[in-house]
Amino acid sequence: MSRPSSNYPAELRDRTVRMFAEVRHDYTSDWKTAESLAEKLGVRTAQTVLSWVRKAQVDAGQRPGMSTDDAADMRKLRAEVRELKRANEILKAASVFFAAELCATRRCVDRGVVRDHPRRAVAAA
Repeated sequence: MSRPSSNYPAELRDRTVRMFAEVRHDYTSDWKTAESLAEKLGVRTAQTVLSWVRKAQVDAGQRPGMSTDDAADMRKLRAEVRELKRANEILKAASVFFAAELCATRRCVDRGVVRDHPRRAVAAA
């Protein structure tokens, strides 16, 4: 699904979609209708008009596809998943580090060696 064009105001897109529905029966095809509207409204290509119409039809439930709201939700959820994966990798690395620190500290205590390092300072039993 394509992004809405920032070159055209939303009002123009909405008006074009409404006009397409109103005049579609006057033309032999969707393409001819789009060509006519693009020329009349100063839209660069008929494909742009058709994409606006198709997107509006999907959003209205008249055509199968992912609606604009669903696409926005999907982007948001994908970003959240990326962030959670990144946080999970950080937590995995931290757990490995602290597990190694704990093992090193336990070995030192078992051998009766006490380190002066603040993280490894433990009282010898």
